[in-house]
Amino acid sequence: MSLNIFWFLPTHGDGHYLGTAEGARAVDHGYLQQVAQAADRLGFGGVLIPTGRSCEDSWLVAASLIPVTQRLKFLVALRPGIISPTVAARQAATLDRLSGGRALFNLVTGGDPEELAGDGLFLTHEERYQASVEFTRIWRRVLEGETVDYDGEHISVKGAKLLYPPIQQPRPPLYFGGSSEAAQDLAAEQVEMVLTWGEPPAAVAQKIEQVRAKAAKLGRTVRFGIRLHVIVRETNDEAWKAADKLISHLDDHTIARAQASLARFDSVGQQRMAALHGGNRDNLEVSPNLWAGVGLVRGGAGTALVGDGPTVAARVNEYAALGIDTFIFSGYPHLEESYRVAELLFPHLDIERPELPKSAGYVSPFGEMVANDILPKAASQS
Repeated sequence: MSLNIFWFLPTHGDGHYLGTAEGARAVDHGYLQQVAQAADRLGFGGVLIPTGRSCEDSWLVAASLIPVTQRLKFLVALRPGIISPTVAARQAATLDRLSGGRALFNLVTGGDPEELAGDGLFLTHEERYQASVEFTRIWRRVLEGETVDYDGEHISVKGAKLLYPPIQQPRPPLYFGGSSEAAQDLAAEQVEMVLTWGEPPAAVAQKIEQVRAKAAKLGRTVRFGIRLHVIVRETNDEAWKAADKLISHLDDHTIARAQASLARFDSVGQQRMAALHGGNRDNLEVSPNLWAGVGLVRGGAGTALVGDGPTVAARVNEYAALGIDTFIFSGYPHLEESYRVAELLFPHLDIERPELPKSAGYVSPFGEMVANDILPKAASQS
């Protein structure tokens, strides 16, 4: 099975070390363009663009990078409860057309109640997933060309429709990551790609089995992906030294502050990440070559595969054997590490290489729209 390998755009910041301004670099459009173009040239299939108040807006970043890349796909965030599903469908179709069919979408329910309140969303964890299900049902159907009437508990629309379709048919794929029971139910019903953060293989296998079983009951199959950092070097010893160097500026106070901030999250996935290290820098290798040091101060993906090319490839293939076909990697700093991963890891993996995009043009058969709608063609006169 050929693997899809994605990279990460660090729109929240980048640098040589975690938890310090030393060795940090400014993240501006020029730098993001460098990272995206490197990923494009090196053969990464796409880039994940993060979302949240600490990040540049993922949709605007993706749109700005379309003209400077050729093959790279952009995985951007859909935020239920913050935007209308109909408006989000129009934006999704536009991004797909303008990029030549390179748009992918990542459903993000959010896990930080404080941040969500700042965006005007005050739903509980369970309510957010209920709203996400309603959002996704509408979003999918509108993108697939239906005119939708929907009266839900959280979202209602009447006559929702899309006039200009996306290039990818029936619509661009939907990605989603979540570990709770509610998240797994949503994934089984609604999405094509289920993502997990980098837990030990046994824990990942259990999650895959659970989601597969839920999807099978609905007559569906889903694919699986994993989000991991990578620290790959020419030797295992060099890789582990690089891992230690990455957190060399962290002190106990910085770790404690970061963990206290992350503790307010109601995300089950975040809780599982924190449990791997317990806020303690001792015994960070939580599974062979799986290192939890990143999660000491970083939310979300908190583990890295560490080793030389053949060793990391062996760990990647262990996850692939569980049914994972998509790997979303990152490393600090992201520009240099994209080259290291491509040069030291790619030769040891069977990787699917992206093709050139399709034409992005779309011409309405009715010419210019009249009255904000498609009108029937006039009957031909004999």
